[in-house]
Amino acid sequence: MNPLWATSIYWEFPILIVLVSLIYSATRHDDWNLILREALRWGARMVTFLGVIGLGLFALSTWI
Repeated sequence: MNPLWATSIYWEFPILIVLVSLIYSATRHDDWNLILREALRWGARMVTFLGVIGLGLFALSTWI
C-alpha cells in the first residue's frame, strides 16, 4: 500500500507555492519583513491564478 503522500502530486503544490514565492521575494528584498510580506502577496496571486485556471478547466470538462 502506498503512503498517503505518494498517492497524488497535488500534495506538493502548497510546498512548491511557498518555496517559489519565498525565493522570488528574497531576490528582490533584503529585509525579512519585506520578504515575508511580498511572499504572502505573491503566493496569494499565484493561488488565485491557479484556482481560476483550475475552475475554468473543470467547467470545460464538465460542460463539454
